[in-house]
Amino acid sequence: MSERDATAVRAFAPRLLAWFERHGRHDLPWQVDRTPYRVWVSEVMLQQTQVQTAIPYFERFVARFPDVRALADAPLDEVLHLWSGLGYYARARNLHAAARAIRDAHRGEFPTAFDDVLALPGIGRSTAGAILAQAHGERHAILDGNVKRVLARWFGIEGWPGETRVADSLWAASEAVTPPDRAADYTQAIMDLGATLCTRARPACVLCPVAGDCVARVSGRQHELPTPKPAKARPRRRVAWLVLRAGDAVLLERRPPTGLWGGLWGFPEFESRDAAVEFALARHGAAELRAWAPLAHAFSHFDLDVEPYVADVTASAAVAEPERWTWYDPRSPSKLGLAAPVAGLLAAVLED
Repeated sequence: MSERDATAVRAFAPRLLAWFERHGRHDLPWQVDRTPYRVWVSEVMLQQTQVQTAIPYFERFVARFPDVRALADAPLDEVLHLWSGLGYYARARNLHAAARAIRDAHRGEFPTAFDDVLALPGIGRSTAGAILAQAHGERHAILDGNVKRVLARWFGIEGWPGETRVADSLWAASEAVTPPDRAADYTQAIMDLGATLCTRARPACVLCPVAGDCVARVSGRQHELPTPKPAKARPRRRVAWLVLRAGDAVLLERRPPTGLWGGLWGFPEFESRDAAVEFALARHGAAELRAWAPLAHAFSHFDLDVEPYVADVTASAAVAEPERWTWYDPRSPSKLGLAAPVAGLLAAVLED
């Protein structure tokens, strides 16, 4: 951690809290009727999603699953269905697995011990601290993406935050400025600051309550800190999707439980058109495939090019493995988790 004047470090939280009282966000859905469960769901949703995007998903999710037991007892397909479109589906799978662990190991009560929270699937050090701070007012340092940006700039911490050395410095900085009381307000305040003023591009330094002694602002380095991740060439992957139609129904396959779109339902996927043709002919007697316009989808670490191939079959025979295959009618859809490109292609099937 960069050396800072102890007086400035002590004054960081009071200035931030004074700003939060006037300009912070106080009426977010998870701040109303605040419970550990609602805070936990919101923190998981916000790991990779902006607040305004997360709000309608959160409201639908907690309306259907109002507590840990409701979530734990629900089928994973329904959980993924409500998560569809939010992305990073491992979050939903982990949320469901954690709910079952809480139901079975903690009698359905969200744990209060930090180590017990940290042991739950999908919860890291920062999320565990944020949950306990927001739900119980406990003092815990946090370090999500917004907080990393605020602290890297204010302390002048150089280096990509993904490096252990830099992450250690940021954790030390977070520990140093986290106040002994008002933990719930403080954690929300520093996240709000990063989300609304200390943004990645065009930070609003003139409105920032701690800009006066921010190293990045004083040195004109707001756009250099935090140090970006070293650039790498983005790989591209090409796959073929097989759209088998039998009347109004379309054949879908459940993807493996981990990996890309893990646990969601999608079109049978192949490495090439030839492999798709072979499957369609051998399993469903479809010899002719029509190529549809290709799709492109960007993930955080690579780009995916999809070539859809469509074939009509005569009957939607019962599938031998109902846990893996299903005939899905997009006109009267069942509650299945669908990735956004799959939902988009199903809409095109309806229009064809």
